[in-house]
Amino acid sequence: MIRIGIVDDHAIVRAGLKQFVAEQVDFRVTAEAANGLEAVDVARGDEVDVLLLDLPMPDHNGIDAVAAIKARRPKLPVLILSGFPETHYATTLLRQGASGYLNKECDPEEIATAIRTVARGRRYISPAEAELVADRAAGGSEQPAHETLSERELQVFLRLAQGETVGHIAEHVFLSVKTVSTYRTRVLEKLKLTSNSELTYYALKDGLIQ
Repeated sequence: MIRIGIVDDHAIVRAGLKQFVAEQVDFRVTAEAANGLEAVDVARGDEVDVLLLDLPMPDHNGIDAVAAIKARRPKLPVLILSGFPETHYATTLLRQGASGYLNKECDPEEIATAIRTVARGRRYISPAEAELVADRAAGGSEQPAHETLSERELQVFLRLAQGETVGHIAEHVFLSVKTVSTYRTRVLEKLKLTSNSELTYYALKDGLIQ
């Protein structure tokens, strides 16, 4: 039996996933959470074998949550189930420790396959992501600039893009204001931008925030 934790800030989405999971004889939902902070609490315990995690959530977003979860339980498979297409986040999150990435528009059976795959300790790459990786390897498309960011840089970038101040970010990611300012400078340099408003425009244009 694979014990599953569902993390999504929409109750109707959690209900739909629970119903789907109940139809699988080898799955059981043993935990639910509505935001990233609650997801970290779930990960601290020993009640789930796989965590299904959305990205845009209040408090701790999915990007922050993956980092915090992996710091506490590095071997816990985290499967991202997001409304954002694979091209936006999949490669970055897989590099940062997620076990798989699925778009919410995927076939339900693909979710079941992905859960079983990551529960065995393997990574799940969707057909869309596999095609993207192959295309880039063949030189068919350039790597987006934000995929060159480190885990911390991506966290800071997305928070700045959503209008958070350096001080607010420092408080929530447990870093000093000076350190966050340094990350901000690195992000601007890597993305070849000059201001927070340009960071916001970049994130909106590339569909990284809504």
